[in-house]
Amino acid sequence: MSSREGAAPEPGTAPVRGLGRRRFVGACAGLGLASVTAACDATAPPRGPRPAAASRLPEAERDRPGTPEWRITSRGPAPAVAGYADRVSVTPGEECGLYVSTTAASFRVSAFRVGWYGGNQARLVWSSERVRGRVQPEPGFLSGTRTVRADWPRTLGISTAGWPEGAYLLRLDADNGHQRYIPLIVRSTHGTGRTVLIHAPATWQAYNRWGGHSLYAGASGAFADRSLAVSFDRPYDADGAEKFRVYERAAVVLAERLGIPLAYTTGTDVHRDPGILRGAAAVVCLGHDEYWTPEQRRHVTAARDAGTNVLFLGANTCFRRVRLEQGATRPDRTVVCYKSSVRADPLYATQPALVTTDFRRPPAPDPESALTGVLYEGYPTDAPYVVHAADHWLYEGTGVRPGDGFDHLVGVEYDRVTPAAPVPEPLEITAHSPLLCGGRRSHSDSAYYTVDSGAGVFATGTMRWVEALMADTPDGGRDHGMDARTRAFVTRTTENVLRAFAEGPAARHRPAPRPNVTEVYKSRA
Repeated sequence: MSSREGAAPEPGTAPVRGLGRRRFVGACAGLGLASVTAACDATAPPRGPRPAAASRLPEAERDRPGTPEWRITSRGPAPAVAGYADRVSVTPGEECGLYVSTTAASFRVSAFRVGWYGGNQARLVWSSERVRGRVQPEPGFLSGTRTVRADWPRTLGISTAGWPEGAYLLRLDADNGHQRYIPLIVRSTHGTGRTVLIHAPATWQAYNRWGGHSLYAGASGAFADRSLAVSFDRPYDADGAEKFRVYERAAVVLAERLGIPLAYTTGTDVHRDPGILRGAAAVVCLGHDEYWTPEQRRHVTAARDAGTNVLFLGANTCFRRVRLEQGATRPDRTVVCYKSSVRADPLYATQPALVTTDFRRPPAPDPESALTGVLYEGYPTDAPYVVHAADHWLYEGTGVRPGDGFDHLVGVEYDRVTPAAPVPEPLEITAHSPLLCGGRRSHSDSAYYTVDSGAGVFATGTMRWVEALMADTPDGGRDHGMDARTRAFVTRTTENVLRAFAEGPAARHRPAPRPNVTEVYKSRA
């Protein structure tokens, strides 16, 4: 969750409804959106299920024996064991450096690949011998940006030779009985014909309070003392992989169970090189993917306009504009975001399009809704998800009727279709959920649109979507009271869209959106 504070389309992009960028920012203020966010008909093809494409994982990776022993059983105190990797991702076979601090005499590293594995959800791919432990030095602190950086000596290097592409949890098992994760993506080198899962390490890092500072708060807990830049050269707090576990893992497990061709990457890799998106059937942004660079956004938009479907499985996506800068030893190891201190950003006067604030705000406003179709509005909320277009192909097999609700599925942050904001057309609201946020009544929306390339784009409009995939199970964690009925609905809907998007441009084989924004909001868009 976050603490808060239209231009004409480019060639090849979808037509955009609403105001220009500068007028939009003013309209937001007039509608109270700034204060809310601070507080808180061609003939349709036949319907019906279609067979899933065959898996491209080597040796039917998804069906190999897994293990339930990937979970952490004892986190222990913060100094017990912690570590970080010198890369957020590697290609198969690349070496990765690990930096570990522990009060134990020794520890072991185990690499678990997340996937279906007959329901076990992970497979042990590799484990190390015992490694001598040591307590690493205190982290450094860059006072200018209030950045915490561990900068520890390297503990060991690991080769990923023979590791299949995918999302990994490297578990540190100290001989004092305590454990921590280090997340690592073994990224794909091409995505042609595949569904590309984009993991969100920039967002993981934005919320990371290891060493006392994140992009939200400093050691005092105050927003005023927050970091203006955060470093990947430090461990993650909590169990070491909380954001991945809560907002991403369940979607990976589901996608692998379906057997559709998959590729894996991260937002920081898409920022650097859009090649993974070339020819991709679909791109999936997972449950909490808030922090994007302008380059990442431009590359995802270009993929959409070339025919790649895009699925947003969360809310508050592409809300913050960030820069990636040099770390201690490698490029792109620092996430910069000045937020409301935007005028202090060194690029404010010279490169406004790279200034790190909300995408919708000056000096270069570009609301995220032009890509996602929905606009982030508020936090916190807890409300039922209410189906509007029950006959939409997204909901096939769920048995829903108009007005059916699923308790607690909307939260803790939410998006809506905002008539004043630029949105692509044609766009259809599929769910329209009344809610209360900060004393103000509003709605959360799920929305689907298509563009001239044939690509379809679906946004769930709620941050709890991926969490709901594990609701009312032992792995549900903070499932917020969501039940098995909600899990079944979200699971089937997600299956529907993943299967459809894996077939290629959705407009070519699924019914077109039925524009309904004016009808739903009973106002002139």
